[in-house]
Amino acid sequence: MKLRSSLYVPVLCLCLSPSISAKDPAPNNATMFRGNPNHTGVYVAAGVPKLNGVKWRFHTNGYVISSPAIANGVACAGSTDGNLYALDFETGAQKWKFKTGARVTSSPAVEGGTVYFGSYDGRFYAVDAASGQLKWEFATLGERPFAAKHLHGSLPEGETMPDPFDCYLSSPVVSGGAVYFGSGDGNVYALDAASGKLNWKFQTGDVVHAAPALADGTVFVGSWDSYFYAIDAATGEEEWKFKTGEDHEVYNQVGIQSSAAVADGIVYFGCRDSNLYAVDAHTGEKKWAYNNKGSWVITSPAVKDGRVYFATSDTALFHAVDARTGADVFSLKFTWPIFSSPAIAGDVLYFGSHDGKLHAIDLKTQKAAWEFQTEGSRQNLTALSKPDGAPNYAAVFTENFFENMVMGVNKLYAAGMILSSPVIADNVICVGSTDGNLYAIH
Repeated sequence: MKLRSSLYVPVLCLCLSPSISAKDPAPNNATMFRGNPNHTGVYVAAGVPKLNGVKWRFHTNGYVISSPAIANGVACAGSTDGNLYALDFETGAQKWKFKTGARVTSSPAVEGGTVYFGSYDGRFYAVDAASGQLKWEFATLGERPFAAKHLHGSLPEGETMPDPFDCYLSSPVVSGGAVYFGSGDGNVYALDAASGKLNWKFQTGDVVHAAPALADGTVFVGSWDSYFYAIDAATGEEEWKFKTGEDHEVYNQVGIQSSAAVADGIVYFGCRDSNLYAVDAHTGEKKWAYNNKGSWVITSPAVKDGRVYFATSDTALFHAVDARTGADVFSLKFTWPIFSSPAIAGDVLYFGSHDGKLHAIDLKTQKAAWEFQTEGSRQNLTALSKPDGAPNYAAVFTENFFENMVMGVNKLYAAGMILSSPVIADNVICVGSTDGNLYAIH
């Protein structure tokens, strides 16, 4: 089997309530995916430069792939068990849960006492952050994963199959009284945040599971149709679009899962064509592309102090590059693929990997500071690994047939993978795992 990426895993979404207590964390920007509408992945928090351990963990009956949102002393996250959970950020105790009709695999956003999130039931929800009561819901034309024939080289060649590595739903960005998100129906939606009324929708050529970024009145988002779009946030009109690479091997190594980051007039995003792109935010002109020699870039880049940080899938490389030129600053090699997007607090960067480890990188020394291993990884990783610790794909994917790929990915869930992106508030990191837990690490 030809695998260019790593595992797929479903998601969980934890949410925060606006009730305030003496134990509330300091004000933070952890209320939506990637920390702000620009999605730069930089958090106003102390972080965890030195690992102490697990503050608490909360177990769901599904996988946790989405990233939590943290606001007013509550952590909000969803699970593939179909629930959105609201947890006390200090203790991890459940405050409430909201049941949807399918997996909750988008990362929630909390704004104005409301939690916004999508579900695989094809509906987008607005829930009261204090009580968990539904405020409104919006029906899209339906969710689905990306699907194609001969996917990743699997047989039979004529079989159209869903991609098990398409593990995220689009996460909302909320700004200026509107909420923006993508859908498996190929549309990007803009809704009135108070009522759920449709402001506009923009049709792309395929599934949109990346999270839109918002900057200077423009929505930036990529689609599985291999185009990256700039859309006027007020009108829904296309400003420009940028074409990424074609797949000349017919293994469907195309499409954009990575969510964009916008900084200093440049949009940065990864692609399955193995490039990280830097594109002028106003014109759509390519500034540079960093080629990763056949390895997907699923992570959403983090941008800080003139550097862009991202990681690759199969080659498991973490890169720091110059934001203006794309020139290498430093790289670090890891063992298992990386889908989890890097998050920065102070001088330390954090991301997860498919072996169930959360990594902390000291940006000053450009070296690993510490790592944390999930419970599922401690229990099951050895059985899925080669003697040197690398993934044992030959044992997991025993047949080059489309059903076997799906079954193999399910086996890999047992490694307690971290597909969720870490979120930082005060001196705590929240991150989900496919072992079903949401972890608070301090």
